[in-house]
Amino acid sequence: MKKIVKIRIIATLAATYIMMSFIWWTILLNRKNIDLIKAETEVLRLKTYPTYGYYDFIKTPQYLGLKAKHQKQANMILGEGVVLFAGLIWGLWLINRSFQKELALNNQQRNFILSITHELKSPISSIQLVLDTFRKRKLDEKQIESLTLSATKETERLNELVNNLLLSAKLETTYEPYFEPLNLQSILEDIIVKLKLRFPKAIFQFDNKSAPSLMGDKQGIISIFNNLLENAIKYSNAQPIIHIQNRIENNRVVFEIMDNGLGIPAQEKQKIFDKFYRIGNEDTRNTKGTGLGLYIVSQILKAHKGSIQVLDNKPTGTIFRVTLPS
Repeated sequence: MKKIVKIRIIATLAATYIMMSFIWWTILLNRKNIDLIKAETEVLRLKTYPTYGYYDFIKTPQYLGLKAKHQKQANMILGEGVVLFAGLIWGLWLINRSFQKELALNNQQRNFILSITHELKSPISSIQLVLDTFRKRKLDEKQIESLTLSATKETERLNELVNNLLLSAKLETTYEPYFEPLNLQSILEDIIVKLKLRFPKAIFQFDNKSAPSLMGDKQGIISIFNNLLENAIKYSNAQPIIHIQNRIENNRVVFEIMDNGLGIPAQEKQKIFDKFYRIGNEDTRNTKGTGLGLYIVSQILKAHKGSIQVLDNKPTGTIFRVTLPS
């Protein structure tokens, strides 16, 4: 970080020096032009109109032509100075923007490495603990069932993480949705059953328990709703209440997934769909994740010619509004 600050200070000083140089050379050239017109005017008056008074001399065609020529030169100097100065400012702005993007990308990559390390390590450690327990102790049937269930959950979590990583890579290159008739109600119910096993405190509320059918890629649609519902749980309060609405608008299926969390700041609402982007700092964050979920959602929706909006819930929380062709 100190190295980056040093580079920015040096770059700022260099840019300031160059800008001051441009301004100084523009002033000098303008002064030279003024001195030149004075000298040429004096030579013209002495050689051609030695007997003319000042007011008669400045009305002569030769003087007016000379004045117009130097005015044109002055305009060129000023114009070139302004263009060069504007070009320099624009170039510096582009460099600074690129620097900021590079810094943000480095930060996202760092966050991703930290988060993925934690996400991989946690289930592996849990599974290893279960296996060590089986190896070292004699357990009764109830304990075996409990530990087996725990290991299964961690295995599913690990499998889901790997699938998300593979899918995110596939979305950038070879992802092509396979469209087929889908029963959204059945898909949502299956997702919620699995989520309740992982998050038993979560409460799911449906306004309309008969979700419409549509044409879509089954695995893609599952990934959309699984990621949105899991996010809604993770970023809600200690007692997550997830509200689900669906309706038909202008021949399109609209789903709204509402949570009772802290909400998303306005300046973050577009960034959250960037790959690896997560709000906050990985060193202090408590919520698990890799920054891939919402990126995957947005890319799959694009492939389905759908869209997603982020709205504020009232009094607290977030609404994700998903729109898909019916």
